[in-house]
Amino acid sequence: MGALPTFMDMTGNHKDTSITRRRALAVTGGTVAAGGLAVAGYQSAFADDATATAQATATASESSSSSECMILMSSVTEGPYYLDGALVRKDITEGKSGVPLTLRLTVVDATDGCTPVPGAAVEIWHCDAWGYYSGYTTANPGGSAPAESEDGSTADDNTYLRGYQIANANGVVKFETIFPGWYTPRTCHIHLKVHTGGEKEDGTYEGGKVNYTGQLFFADDIAEEIFTLEPYAKHSGTYTELADDMVYDGGGASSGLLTLKAVHKSDPSKGYKGSLTLGVDPDAENTGAGSGGGGEGGTPPSDAPTGTPPSDSASPSASASS
Repeated sequence: MGALPTFMDMTGNHKDTSITRRRALAVTGGTVAAGGLAVAGYQSAFADDATATAQATATASESSSSSECMILMSSVTEGPYYLDGALVRKDITEGKSGVPLTLRLTVVDATDGCTPVPGAAVEIWHCDAWGYYSGYTTANPGGSAPAESEDGSTADDNTYLRGYQIANANGVVKFETIFPGWYTPRTCHIHLKVHTGGEKEDGTYEGGKVNYTGQLFFADDIAEEIFTLEPYAKHSGTYTELADDMVYDGGGASSGLLTLKAVHKSDPSKGYKGSLTLGVDPDAENTGAGSGGGGEGGTPPSDAPTGTPPSDSASPSASASS
């Protein structure tokens, strides 16, 4: 057997090269790129409830028997707009307007034949159609955009477009949200963390550890078409494409590029379904700390906060959960 691979983070910095035998067998034995498993995950995630379990079981079985496994997803830092205390809920829109996005993510153990990781908590957060993040609405998204308060929504300033979902027996979570906008100097993206070992408590997720911190990305042609629609079109300026983004490293699905399917082929305003399989190590712990550069998740706009949550940051409430 040849030398074991060296994993690199999205900035090109070498990660810890110590690999367990379990992980080595899973990773070096695989011959299928991440995109192949992402397709299988997409089909499983969007299957009818009556067939989802059977398809997920078959997919896991095939992966194990043929030693085909997604490579471990590289972690990046959480970026400047993270807030603790996000709510456990499927719909995170809180009335924010935008093109609907149904997001389904499948969490698998990349060190154990890509078997599902039931009970994993997936946390996501992203900006609204004009580039604003909840809790940080005074941050200028760059270019020319209306004030965040002008969108007419009734969203809680500290909770919109943030939330957790707990993976089912097939490792699948589902979110109902909107297509994110953009802010300078980043491309269109969604932040995420995968947690294990904690539990739902008082409407949020407590305890456990973070296994993976990453970002999800969107194909340029789809994003740019979306940004010609309302309300996105009210934000003008120079959009950063994937090739010029400081975080996306060009690795396709293994770097977080979503598989997208239009709900209506001739009308993008009807929304999209996005899917990705996340190959993680449930035994690992990721702190979200980085070494600078692109791994920081992007430089905040000129008048953005430094990342310290406001004093009244997101907290569970009955009215906000769904």
